[in-house]
Amino acid sequence: MTRILGIETSCDETAAAVIDDRGGKTEILSNVVFSQIADHAAFGGVVPEIAARAHVEALDGVIKAALDEAGVTLTEIDAIAATAGPGLIGGLIVGLTTAKAIAAASGKPLVPVNHLEGHALTARLTDGIEFPYLLLLVSGGHTQIVHVEGVGRYQRWASTIDDALGEAFDKTAKLLGLPYPGGPSVEKAAAGGNPKRFAFPRPLKGEARPDFSFSGLKTAVRREASALAPLGEDDIADICASFQQAVTETLSDRVKRSLERFRETHPDIETPALVVAGGVAANQAIRTALDTLCDKTGFRLIAPPIRLCGDNAAMIAWAGLERLKAELGEDDALGFAPRPRWPLDQAATPLFGTGKRGAKA
Repeated sequence: MTRILGIETSCDETAAAVIDDRGGKTEILSNVVFSQIADHAAFGGVVPEIAARAHVEALDGVIKAALDEAGVTLTEIDAIAATAGPGLIGGLIVGLTTAKAIAAASGKPLVPVNHLEGHALTARLTDGIEFPYLLLLVSGGHTQIVHVEGVGRYQRWASTIDDALGEAFDKTAKLLGLPYPGGPSVEKAAAGGNPKRFAFPRPLKGEARPDFSFSGLKTAVRREASALAPLGEDDIADICASFQQAVTETLSDRVKRSLERFRETHPDIETPALVVAGGVAANQAIRTALDTLCDKTGFRLIAPPIRLCGDNAAMIAWAGLERLKAELGEDDALGFAPRPRWPLDQAATPLFGTGKRGAKA
């Protein structure tokens, strides 16, 4: 039996979870997430120094809450997994150092986990899918398509050449005066808007290359908003609806390129899987568009429950468990240094034209 404690502190969520694995039957015993949204709302985005201090103040209590909810003590934990990157260095230091202290004091093994691998493997926890599959990872800092061959075996097939999709949502919301976090606010406003009012661009649509670009779309939103200022409620709703429509059409076009490549790579798989993960995967319009695309191309769409789309520790615990089973633990886990940048596909080179966000992925 393996019972593993997961710790996640890569950005603005302080999280801890306990996963129990008995004879191949896996159960999430607890998944506690302490959100820092209120701490960062006034700034319209995450402030790294505030996030790090909040992790210091909250983490011990969050870990205790996760253990209590799971009905176990630290002595009944078999291993500890913690996010070691990528992310904000202050938060990573807090979580990984805490995990190291627990592991050293208890004599339990420590598994440093790549945050992106947590997202990449969540569908195996929730849906039990087999390798290989295609992953669309969409979040505040990452937009990429990854060929998932196995635990620790990833090929990045496409990425953003500028902004991540989640970043584009957040900046659009901030421009329109909508509350932080931007993604849910834009989605809510879009529900009451006219998606045909503004003809926003569909970046790279129709291009042979499979990559993404959202900087031009964000600029187009700013241009229209500036021309209409001051904005009324209907203007904001229509801009959000038109922006979201442009995003869904762009994603569908871009993802289709990689679906075709996956078919060519694995012609023997009758119904291959496209997994969508990351915070932006909670957007229902995006899920619907991808589901339609999969129906047309013979794929099945797998999207984890919304509670497991954003940053959470259950995915970190699961990734740690997967790495333990695959015997991919670090030789010197207690000496492992946090990595603010840690590509899932470490052999991939940054794309030409990538900005700060794109290069990180």
